[in-house]
Amino acid sequence: MSAPLATPSLTAPQPGGEYVVIARRYRPQTFDDLIGQQHVARALSNAIATGRVGHAYLFTGARGVGKTSAARILAKALNCENGPAPVPCNLCDTCLSVGAGEDVDVLEIDGASNRGIDEIRQLRQNVNVRPSRSRFRIYIIDEVHMLTREAFNALLKTLEEPPEHVKFVFCTTEPTKIPVTILSRCQRFDFAGISTPAIVERLGQILEAEAVEAEPDAIEALARRAAGSMRDSQSLLEQLLAFASGPITVADVHGMLGSAGDERLTALLGHLAAGDAPEALGEFDRALAEGVDVAVLLEQLLGYLRDAMLAAADCPTDAFLYASPASQQQVAESGKRLGLASVLAAMQILEQALSRMRYSTQGRILAELALVRICQLEELDELGPLLSELRGDAADGPRAAGSVSAAAARPQGRTPAPRGRRFAGKKSPGVADANIPGAGSPTGPRASSEASPPVLPLTSENAAEVWARALNAMSGMMVEQAKQFDRVAVAAPDRLVVTFKPRYALAKSACERPEHLGRFEEALARVTGERVRVEFALDQPTEKVGASEADPPRHSSPHQRLLEVVDHPMVRRAAELFGAQPTRVDDPRNRK
Repeated sequence: MSAPLATPSLTAPQPGGEYVVIARRYRPQTFDDLIGQQHVARALSNAIATGRVGHAYLFTGARGVGKTSAARILAKALNCENGPAPVPCNLCDTCLSVGAGEDVDVLEIDGASNRGIDEIRQLRQNVNVRPSRSRFRIYIIDEVHMLTREAFNALLKTLEEPPEHVKFVFCTTEPTKIPVTILSRCQRFDFAGISTPAIVERLGQILEAEAVEAEPDAIEALARRAAGSMRDSQSLLEQLLAFASGPITVADVHGMLGSAGDERLTALLGHLAAGDAPEALGEFDRALAEGVDVAVLLEQLLGYLRDAMLAAADCPTDAFLYASPASQQQVAESGKRLGLASVLAAMQILEQALSRMRYSTQGRILAELALVRICQLEELDELGPLLSELRGDAADGPRAAGSVSAAAARPQGRTPAPRGRRFAGKKSPGVADANIPGAGSPTGPRASSEASPPVLPLTSENAAEVWARALNAMSGMMVEQAKQFDRVAVAAPDRLVVTFKPRYALAKSACERPEHLGRFEEALARVTGERVRVEFALDQPTEKVGASEADPPRHSSPHQRLLEVVDHPMVRRAAELFGAQPTRVDDPRNRK
């Protein structure tokens, strides 16, 4: 059973008179009126009934789900002349003034415009003032996350031990921005997003009270557009009542919002699933000709792809959020036809297109590019088994060429996927013909020997050659640092020790990093055919007889200075942040 509506004035607004919007006229007045927040209503009602009301509450959740309304209801329940009671009377002077936001003992503060430490200091001074006519002095701070760090720190002591006549209620959409010290002093309630059926039911009640007729599909389209926000749905309904003349239809909703109908979206998704780019672009062009907004259309299509993703993952249609009941079956078929991997790729393409459209004036071109890219997606579900097969065949050594050709030729006999053209039916040039006599690609043991160098087992005599081969097979700045080594020795059958001179200590420390060490050992494994551990050491110089206490400074080369700079902690951090590498080192004395 749905909660009864707040009693509004059903008199039509007179010209020139004050008009109160629907979101305010039908604002919840009791805990039972809170749609979709039964857990919060029950906890607060029981706290008031048992006398366990805390001194500070934190209400979190998305916009328009009832946080501020719940704070006002709590204030009325605590200060009602017939209370404290879980259900305020909504008839006494206190309840009426709190509901209108005019009560002197219930102070609603905007955290965005009163965010400084001076405002919080003034609040700390005023909390000691007793309420003028009510039991409690209640502070409701909306968007509390906007307070500065200093303001939060100034509020800590008062929030932990406020006077017995003071209650705090904080409302925020971003609880992650609130310090932990504040969170630990509050009872937190998370307000959930409101389900589409609950919004539909509430909008139906409002339309009945307003004596306005509307098609059920129109109300549902409006509720889906609100995306879980009751206030957004009521604001859209307010706009729709001014837009439509007479009974509200689905065409009125789409015309006001600039959105596409379910039939259009279902047809477009079907063309994308079939990989038919001409038909998809034609459907897209017809939608724009009807006044559909490009960004809104892509957002709707992204929602339909979300439902298609659930269908591809074998979820029931009950979990669908965006597809209408009439189109759910077609959306599910399109999702299974695309496959889970292709649906995920298509969603990423649309999300990237929407992000780029925010900073571009060529929205239509970006949208059409995204649609064509989705139509050109390969059968991604086929890639996983095929790649696994290729990797397994490549690990067989000399038989890799014949196995690869068999793996490439095997999918050609497969029945084509419903999309009509895909990766599995394509023939890789130079691979499928590997076993054909006279073909251009060599086969047999000779090809295998030419494709990969022979394995060189590690011994004490060839340690330097093994290390040199490993470095030649690698690239990057760390290879240049590793080439500064002095000598190489074998400490054990599977352990190689690379020694640097003392002046190359920075190069040695750079090579010892875990991410570099792993690459060196992988290269050594490819050269020797077995796992070889590598260690880096620094040569310990012997003392020279008669040497001076301080050797003259060496003039290092530009390359050596660059290697030293690369290993500096600040340079490494800058490289991680900006994805860059230093290319030269300038002497500060030469700068003008």
